[in-house]
Order: sequence, then C-alpha cells, then structure tokens
Amino acid sequence: MKSIMIHAATVFMGFFAIMNPIANVPIFLGLTDDDNEQTAAAVALKSLVLAFLIVTVFAIAGKMIFELFGITLPAFRITGGLVVSLIGYHMLQGIQSNVHHPDEGDKQGYSEAALSVAVSPLAMPILAGPGTIATAMNFSVGGIIELAVTIAVFAILCVITYVIFVFGKKFVAFIGTSALGAITRMMGLILAVIGVQMVIDGLNGVFRFT
Repeated sequence: MKSIMIHAATVFMGFFAIMNPIANVPIFLGLTDDDNEQTAAAVALKSLVLAFLIVTVFAIAGKMIFELFGITLPAFRITGGLVVSLIGYHMLQGIQSNVHHPDEGDKQGYSEAALSVAVSPLAMPILAGPGTIATAMNFSVGGIIELAVTIAVFAILCVITYVIFVFGKKFVAFIGTSALGAITRMMGLILAVIGVQMVIDGLNGVFRFT
C-alpha cells in the first residue's frame, strides 16, 4: 500500500509539473478572452476531456506500441527523460518550449470558433503534449496497478486544472504575475529532476541487459 501511495505521489508531481495548469492559466485566458463565462467553462471542460482521453489511450496502448515498433523500455525511458528534462530546462529559463507549447503557425488558428481552441492548441499540445504522453507511458509501465494509478491521478489533475482555469482571472489577480513566474520555474526544476531520473532508470536497464 505504501509503495502505491509513493507511486501515486510521484505520478501526480510529474504530471502537475509537466502539464503545469498554473502557468497555463494566462494561455487559457488569452484564448478565451472574448468569450463569456459559460463558453470559457465549456472550452476548459472539452480540452481537459480530450487531454484525458489522449493520455489514457497512450497509457493503455504503450506496451503494444513498444512491441509494434520494437521499442525497449530502457530506450523509451531515456528518450522520454530527455524530452521531459528539456521542457523542465526551458521552464527554468522562463522560455516556452516548442515541444510543449504551440508555435506561431498554431496561433494563427486562434480566430476560429471558440470551442475549436479546446482541441488545438489547448488539448494538444499544451495539456497533452509529447512530454505529458511520454510521462504517462513511463509511469504506466509495470502492471495493472501502475496503469490504474496513472490514469486515476491524471483524472484528478484534470479536475484540478478545470477549477484553476475556470477561476483563472481571480487566481492570477490573487497571486500576481511575479509569483506565477516563480511557480513556473519551481515546476521546471521538479520536471528536470524527474526527467533525469527517467534517464538514470533507462541507463540502469540498458546495463542490466548487457
């Protein structure tokens, strides 16, 4: 039971750091600035439901993807760890990583119908980007318990993110932009450490089988 709780806490911190709902509040507010409260809430709900479905599919199908492409767990952990570390490094520097955030080409689509932003760029790649998917697949490997914990924890985080998004304007006004930047950098440090640990676990797996 203790090991499950530790795993759940690790999964939560990993997901929270990489999805970073607090730092994504300004992005959400910018995308829904011209919408009323009901539409903004609908955008938040749709984006998080889609993000949850994307992460769940990759968490469940991770092993099958490994077998289909002949990918070993150590190789995936090393690659995923590097991706996660890169995102964390950019967050530490106060830079929006291209791996985790939309580029200028994506931003041109913001003028489409209000709910369309829930699919792109909110659900993908902001909430369920490559780093989030890699984290989900890494944490869900091991057995049914690990998979269930990963999905359940991500569902809880989606609920938390929804609340933060809906009350985003009050939240930003309360903590201030400087505190928001400090939180983002702290999340970046945690994320970078998690990524390095994933790389270490991958290297241990490589040397174990050589």
